[in-house]
Amino acid sequence: MERLQKVMAHAGVASRRSSEKLITSGHVKVNGETVTELGVKVSKHDHITVDEMPIQTEMPIYILMNKPRQVVSTVSDDKHRKTVIDLLDDEIKERVYPVGRLDYDTTGLILLTNDGELANQLTHPKYEVDKTYVAKVEGIPTNEELKHLRKGVNIDGKHTSPAKSKLLSSDDGRKTAIVSLTIHEGKNHQVKKMLQAIGHPVMKLKRETYAFLTLKGVLPGEFRELNPEEVKELKRLAQLDK
Repeated sequence: MERLQKVMAHAGVASRRSSEKLITSGHVKVNGETVTELGVKVSKHDHITVDEMPIQTEMPIYILMNKPRQVVSTVSDDKHRKTVIDLLDDEIKERVYPVGRLDYDTTGLILLTNDGELANQLTHPKYEVDKTYVAKVEGIPTNEELKHLRKGVNIDGKHTSPAKSKLLSSDDGRKTAIVSLTIHEGKNHQVKKMLQAIGHPVMKLKRETYAFLTLKGVLPGEFRELNPEEVKELKRLAQLDK
């Protein structure tokens, strides 16, 4: 049995605090009866509606996937491209969705879950969850250029938060380099725009880590479920108001 507002938040209805407001203002019914008091506990067998719309009360599931190129990180795609959901096998019965997004041509670590509350927390900038990307770029960045990334650069009229940047390798003949960049923000195409801002367009991009999670043992197109300790640590990180 779980508190009603926690189940609503987990189902992605709203944050726990906003769910409490929905309850006290009479928007929520349990088994056809309007509930307005906090503290009510429900089970997965109870029928819960918000403004007459039923919510999903599935068991929580947490998946780490190594997204390949030319796959969209959405539940469905109007252009009929392959999605991360298409890569899940028939063993995953729950309706999950990606936590944040990776570009169509970006590879690497992406999380999928049906835990709406955790997903909202992980994608909120204030929790500062580090994500490390490895990029192949045109040209060879100087240390001075990489320092700009560490201080933050202007993209789309806004200054990015300081990032961790490192030159991993370079190819003088082909005039390309491999760069590591760690950020905690999640703006649209942010890594590509940051590297473009210092004059080194991205040729290939891969997300290698998400917080403490890595792709070890997970090949492109494959996935695994997180173990209980990993889920516990993710939830701990999501509750740290930095």
